[in-house]
Amino acid sequence: MIFARRQGQTLRAIGVEVCEFYLGSRTSPIAMAREMRRFLQEKRTFRPDVVHAQFGTATAMFAALGAGITPLVITYRGSDLNRPPEGGPRAATARILSQIAALRARCIVCVSARLLERLWWRKSRVTVMPSGVDTGVFRPRPRSPARQRLGWPAADPAVLFNAGTDPRVKRADLARAAVAAGRAELPRLRLQMLDGTTPPERVPELMNAADCLLVTSDQEGSPTVVQEALASNLPIVSVDVGDVRERLSGVSNTRVVARDPAALGRAIVELVREPRRSDGVLKVQEFCSTRIAKKLLEIYGHAVLDRSQPWNTSRS
Repeated sequence: MIFARRQGQTLRAIGVEVCEFYLGSRTSPIAMAREMRRFLQEKRTFRPDVVHAQFGTATAMFAALGAGITPLVITYRGSDLNRPPEGGPRAATARILSQIAALRARCIVCVSARLLERLWWRKSRVTVMPSGVDTGVFRPRPRSPARQRLGWPAADPAVLFNAGTDPRVKRADLARAAVAAGRAELPRLRLQMLDGTTPPERVPELMNAADCLLVTSDQEGSPTVVQEALASNLPIVSVDVGDVRERLSGVSNTRVVARDPAALGRAIVELVREPRRSDGVLKVQEFCSTRIAKKLLEIYGHAVLDRSQPWNTSRS
């Protein structure tokens, strides 16, 4: 939940007092009962004006039960509303909890318009906006020194891919096939995989060392890695998923192509054969973390003041 931690840091920077609470378990009823006691004690001590659940599923349901009369804000981020490729009863239950929790929310944030479409109700209370990116952490830096620090070959074109904690959803298989297709023209093309164990502080260096970010996910909300790549001026090849098409609109050296290995491979080759950075840092001003934090503060204000009527802010 590094994106939630960073959002908390940005809120503090604009003067909001933030107390973070992290669930120790989302699956064990006994453990969650203990966590509820801890949450209520923390709430009595801190006395918040708003409780903000930074995810749906059991997290949002926990917050809905524990908030009491305190206004609740929920941010839905993707897998909490999207249907996974391999579902089952547990995944279905998690999505139902997301929907039920929305009934308790005073205000709701969906990180993309596609995610808003997944909500069953309370759509008039939704603001669509991404989580934002910290341009102090992610910013363009020279490629060669970054490669030297990472120990990467200076001349080999490198594609960065975020497999996350579930490579099936991110479609690591398609990413490998796309890079394999690209090697037909660029034999030294290499794939650099990120996964759930990659330290967050290492990612900015990887962004500046790579020649291209590849996104092949079946489902997304608003992929943070795309925002980070834009802030780093890293070229991007992506399938049409989440809000990627909107984020890449007007940005140089980016491609949105079909979910096909050959098409993805061709787009990668186009961008990395003669490496040139994008101008994504200009686009990222639309959703830099400070701007998003200010909009979130406005949402908190609506949640506190409007105790009866639904409301709706700008959906972009």
